[in-house]
Amino acid sequence: MQKVDFKKTDKDLYNPKKEPALANVPKMKFFAIEGQGDPGTSAEFQEAIEALYGASFTLKFALKKNPPAGFHDWVIPPMEGHWWMAGEAEFDPEEKDLWCWKIMIRQPDFVTEDMLKSTIAELQQKKENESLSKLQFFEFEEGESIQILHIGSYDDEGPTIQKIYNLMEDKGLKMNGRHHEIYLSDPRKTAPEKLRTVIRQPVK
Repeated sequence: MQKVDFKKTDKDLYNPKKEPALANVPKMKFFAIEGQGDPGTSAEFQEAIEALYGASFTLKFALKKNPPAGFHDWVIPPMEGHWWMAGEAEFDPEEKDLWCWKIMIRQPDFVTEDMLKSTIAELQQKKENESLSKLQFFEFEEGESIQILHIGSYDDEGPTIQKIYNLMEDKGLKMNGRHHEIYLSDPRKTAPEKLRTVIRQPVK
């Protein structure tokens, strides 16, 4: 059975151009964890990443042994993140300690909340990680959005994000959700100037 790779089946969502364009993002299922603080220095953020990937891979291998109805094997998708400020204040890229975040990994349609609960229980018996108890099953439909591919350091996203704002103004659109990023590159293995990140902003 061939693995499903969302980056290939949904190319328009994971491989946008380097200029902003409209996209319609359908409902998807995710495992997610919320937190607050500078992702570069926060131990909580690193624990959340570990829990998120641990649950995704553990469930995948468990389902391959005992496949449910509608099962197909799949490639674990890239991590994604929603970013905002506490109290929904205007996002300030300089105040990293005040950043709120929800990091997520997309799941196939046949995955359920009960499957996540069983996976959390299994992982908690193997390893202590406080973030496991924060894992949530999350269904989300972003709808009409503007997205763009950013190549370079996360700290240098400003001009790329401004291109989204410029297109919003040109088309008379307003924000309709949180700043969204999809991390196509592994920062542990990729030079900062070569990092590839999808930046998406829901609009109305």
